[in-house]
Amino acid sequence: MEVEDRMTKEEILTLLEERKYKELREALTNHMHPIDLAILLEEFDQKHMVIIFRLLPKDDAAETFTNLNSDMREHLINALTDSELEEVMEEMYVDDTVDVLEELPANVVDRLLMATDVEKRAQINQLLQYPEDSAGSIMNIDYIAFRKEMTVSEAILKIRQVGLNRETIYTCYVTEKRELIGTVDLKDLLTSGESRTIEEVMDTNVMYATTTDDKEEVAQTIHKYGMMALPIVDHENRMVGLVTVDDAMQVMEDETTEDISIMAGLSPNEESYFGTSVWQHVKNRLPWLIFLMLSATVTQMIMGHYEMALAVMPQLAGFIPMLMGTGGNCGSQSSTLVIRGLAVGEIKFNDLFRVIFKEIRVALIISGILSVINGLRILLMKQGDPLISLTIGLTMACTIVIAKVVGCSLPLIAKKVGLDPAIMATPLISTLVDISTVTVYFSIVSVVFSL
Repeated sequence: MEVEDRMTKEEILTLLEERKYKELREALTNHMHPIDLAILLEEFDQKHMVIIFRLLPKDDAAETFTNLNSDMREHLINALTDSELEEVMEEMYVDDTVDVLEELPANVVDRLLMATDVEKRAQINQLLQYPEDSAGSIMNIDYIAFRKEMTVSEAILKIRQVGLNRETIYTCYVTEKRELIGTVDLKDLLTSGESRTIEEVMDTNVMYATTTDDKEEVAQTIHKYGMMALPIVDHENRMVGLVTVDDAMQVMEDETTEDISIMAGLSPNEESYFGTSVWQHVKNRLPWLIFLMLSATVTQMIMGHYEMALAVMPQLAGFIPMLMGTGGNCGSQSSTLVIRGLAVGEIKFNDLFRVIFKEIRVALIISGILSVINGLRILLMKQGDPLISLTIGLTMACTIVIAKVVGCSLPLIAKKVGLDPAIMATPLISTLVDISTVTVYFSIVSVVFSL
């Protein structure tokens, strides 16, 4: 489908106003992907949104519903009849249903569960019992399993019979008494003789994860090995589901969003920017701002201790913002690179001293260059004598080294003790670097000028 073939809001409204519902249904089916439609529906009022949704075929309606934001889903649930809800729930995959339920109020969840059949409700309740950050919480329990004694022709027939209701058919799984013993790619089935057995064509070198494994690690495994899906087993090696590449991408996106929020000094929020109320934005931002404001008290106390030095040489105060800013920037650079390395699996805690050694070498080169440039700037602008230039240069060199070491080591330590490395990012690192900068600065000033 070409981008230019997609319908616009104006085109849809025109067909609605002219009551050309049949033409609109055909146009939506032929020219709108459900994900694009879910985004576009956010621009419609609630009345039109419900009408458009009711025109969609069942499978398109289910996928569109999955990709709507939580407020729009809740409104649709309240507007649709029980039979309409049953049709939508019937078409949705179990893992998508669980994701939807986790974002809705309890009373809405109860209505959705009532619209599902007993078997699917039991499957949903099972997935809801897994820890939120586990592989079990995001896995899909609909997969295709073969017995090793089946022939290729029997396996292909089974795919034709049940494949329509499975999220993926490109990789199938071989089980024996529910224990995972191998995998078979669809390509291998289609290119093998029909009389061959599954045991002859299956791959016994199976990569898998357990239900309690961290979902971010599962997503990284899928990304690293370019897999379409990763089988999930329980602690008895019995296959219970799989995590597909689209679920892995969603996990990585959510984790990246969370890390960016924390690095910016925000509490993580799953809602969109416009979908979040003003008061919720305040609640997300205020705690970190209070922490950073109070932590600045330490810096103020240190400067108060050197009040006499500032009284004798007031020009010293003018260099403090530049030194603190440079240190904070250097620390943020190092922490960002280390957090990225942790996220993609390039850096481990065992690499702590290698990372510190490398950052120290980088810091020495950078501090040397910046110190020379800043020293020349001070002399040319006549902001102080050569001693002040020397003091600022030494302080900057020490600050950059400290900032680089703090910035690279804190995320690794946080990861080791089970904390989110992003917590140790910009806000906390900047605070520690500010304190270190002021302490080092006035210590050097005291020595150089004998204050």
